[in-house]
Amino acid sequence: MINRPASRVEIPIPPQVNQAASDTLADRVRSLRLPADRQYEATPWGRWVALAVIGLLAAGGGAAFLLLPEQNADPTASSQEAAGSTRPDSSEPDAAARATTARGVATQSAPGIATAHGPIAEAGEVVLESKGYIIPAHQILVSPKVSGMIVELHLEEGRRVHKGDVLAVLETTDYDADFARAEAMLAMSKHKLSELEHGNRPEEIAGAKAELAEAQAQREQLQSAWRRNQPLKGTKVLSDTDYEQSESQFKAMDRRVARLNSNYQLMVAGPRQERIELARAEVRQAEAELSKVQWRLDNCTIRAPISGTILKKNAEEGNVVNPVAFNGSYSVCDLADLADLEVDLSIQERDIARVRVGQRCQVRPEAFTDRVYEGVVSRLMPIADRAKGAVPVRVKLRVPADEEGVYLKPEMSAVVSFLKSTEEKSPQ
Repeated sequence: MINRPASRVEIPIPPQVNQAASDTLADRVRSLRLPADRQYEATPWGRWVALAVIGLLAAGGGAAFLLLPEQNADPTASSQEAAGSTRPDSSEPDAAARATTARGVATQSAPGIATAHGPIAEAGEVVLESKGYIIPAHQILVSPKVSGMIVELHLEEGRRVHKGDVLAVLETTDYDADFARAEAMLAMSKHKLSELEHGNRPEEIAGAKAELAEAQAQREQLQSAWRRNQPLKGTKVLSDTDYEQSESQFKAMDRRVARLNSNYQLMVAGPRQERIELARAEVRQAEAELSKVQWRLDNCTIRAPISGTILKKNAEEGNVVNPVAFNGSYSVCDLADLADLEVDLSIQERDIARVRVGQRCQVRPEAFTDRVYEGVVSRLMPIADRAKGAVPVRVKLRVPADEEGVYLKPEMSAVVSFLKSTEEKSPQ
């Protein structure tokens, strides 16, 4: 600060001051007033000081102009950045992300820039902006269900596949042998059941009947001989031994006739119902075993569970895969439908009141700032992130069929503008 010497001014003391004891206070104040006809002139040294100050100010303005060429070259961008600073606070954690968002907003507001998907929201319609990352709504780990060596592999990153397409083939030697053995066991069980259900053949029944008739005839003969020997018992004509022998032969044949008669009746009646049910259960058991072996054999061919794009290949031909050893976390590839995408966001707790399910959004990928996609808030996650002080939010994207996998890719960053609904817009 420059001290400028004041000009010497002589103030005459009016004679009324000497009469202060008798004058009033108003008269005293009026007596101190300067003469109206007194003129003051600045000294030459003061004028030089003023010129030096003006020169310093001009030099400072020129230096600022040279140090800030971009802002002076593009006053429109400066005004747009100034306008963007009045928007609501962003929930982005770092200053670089906020600067990127500001540039994206300036590009949206700039006149003459064409967008790919409809008009861009006006500045007054945006209630919040946040940066997030694009993720597939459903990403599938295509894992083998059985173990074996890969003998064929049809995988390539970025390849578009349809549901049911063959992705890989495993060796089937062991599974073919298991399948043949299960088929044989099923056939044996079915034949056994058929035999029981149809009962004995007529020829078998006729044979049992003939054997019973033969035994009955022999029994009658032995019975006659035993009866003839009864009167001769105790005489010298027939010994006791011969009598006992004839008696035992008759009784033995009588019991044989009874046994053969029972067998004949069983053959006529057929097998028991319990044996038939047991045979049916054995058939079902064999069918279940065959179905299991068939499932293993079929799963040696790994097919695409959905239509989508292969994101990552995790195996090569000749690798031995074993799902049990990897505890279900191993996969031959990662597959996702790139037409069904979402944006994963973390909205700060202070801003979460501005976001609701069903709210319209506009999504601008940072890799393609000239493209804008329509979106809608699909869900707010039920658990907040304590470390970030934020709530995870998912925004559903609408991707045209001809742009699937072309521009938007998983893990790309994007800026989401949350729009104000028609009810929330202030009246014009």
